[in-house]
Amino acid sequence: MSFEVTNYLLIDIDNEFSRTFAEYYFKHATPNTPSTLIVAGSNTRKLVKMMFDELIKDYCYCDLENEISVSELATYLHEHHDIQGVLFNNTDYLLADEKQRFIYNSLHEKRYVVSADDSGYTFDRITDEGFKNHLSCDTDIAETPKDLVALAKTLK
Repeated sequence: MSFEVTNYLLIDIDNEFSRTFAEYYFKHATPNTPSTLIVAGSNTRKLVKMMFDELIKDYCYCDLENEISVSELATYLHEHHDIQGVLFNNTDYLLADEKQRFIYNSLHEKRYVVSADDSGYTFDRITDEGFKNHLSCDTDIAETPKDLVALAKTLK
């Protein structure tokens, strides 16, 4: 597999797909290499299990239909991970409505759909317009201002 998913965010809508992809990629495509995949989704029980099985480096709860939740995800990722791009199950991306696609296309400049095929998985760059905003984990917009952090500490 020539595509490297080092420090990528995988959007987990279909947990079976996410688990199968992570198992294949980190157990077969890059054997004996620790996972650097971060997964975001709403089924934390399944995500914790994937982390326990060492299929992912980290997970984040995120209600992907809620802009506030996605904004919190972007801030967390910006502050704690160096996300290189975002991966979507091809089916989930194609079935998303216009509002959901806006959220997806705001997450990161580099976005890919992942499809299973006979030889494993293929990655296709998403060519839809991307957006830089409060939902983007690769911009300083998602950064919590230091003075805001200091202010919060004084208010405790």
